[in-house]
Amino acid sequence: MGLIDRLVGGAPTVTAIGAAARGVTEVFVQNATRRMELDEEAYGHAINQMEQEFRIAPSGRFDRFINGLNRLPRPALALGTMGLFVYAMVEPEGFGLRMEGLQQVPEPLWWLLGAIVGFYFGAREAHYFRHRVWPVRKSAAAPAAQDEAAPVPPEDDFADNAALRDWAASLRG
Repeated sequence: MGLIDRLVGGAPTVTAIGAAARGVTEVFVQNATRRMELDEEAYGHAINQMEQEFRIAPSGRFDRFINGLNRLPRPALALGTMGLFVYAMVEPEGFGLRMEGLQQVPEPLWWLLGAIVGFYFGAREAHYFRHRVWPVRKSAAAPAAQDEAAPVPPEDDFADNAALRDWAASLRG
């Protein structure tokens, strides 16, 4: 080392030569570590921007009231339908008169009602899809796969490896 130090001129000169060589190589070959750092920084900026764009504003009293009103039609339709069955049993004559009145409604009006109800529930589903509010459901096949025992390999396959023999024995036990 003494001869090289005398030829080159000491540690600061070697450091300068190394930095120059690194600079020359980065002209031809990109520094992969620096590229990864820049990619990660760009990804972080993009995620922060997206978070700021799509942050859901806290809801006030009016928003909560309107959300409560939006939740009423489905239970009202379900309970109303069950109420029609009760009404038919309690007062069959009145129920019959109302159903005859419904037969007088023109067919295009029924199509319009179907479209309104369909778009209402479709819009609610789209809202939940956009905001990912619904709970995550596990598939029915997942619990069945967990109940099955893991296949245990024959012990003679691990004759030369003590750790694998112990593992196979623990699966059997």
